Amino acid sequence: IGAALAGCFSMALSLGLEKAGATPGKIRTDAEVSLEQRDGGFMITAIHLDTEVEATGLDNDTFQQVAETTKSSCPVSRALASVETIGLNARLLSS
Repeated sequence: IGAALAGCFSMALSLGLEKAGATPGKIRTDAEVSLEQRDGGFMITAIHLDTEVEATGLDNDTFQQVAETTKSSCPVSRALASVETIGLNARLLSS
């Protein structure tokens, strides 16, 4: 599930950056999935995305806005709406 979210986020972020006028290069996203035992079973309670992006043509504020929008709107994020927290740490390596 974490890999699916990381992959979907990366692809959607690339598109979002292009729409914002940037030229994305390398995008690397990892996902850390948290499980907790509740009600006699286990459930995913949080997923934290950690992404590093090399892109040109945008400033960090615009990059952060695009990344946050992507986090909540990519198809896998929407499918995981029952997960309590989906966090994001996004770093723009070059601009």
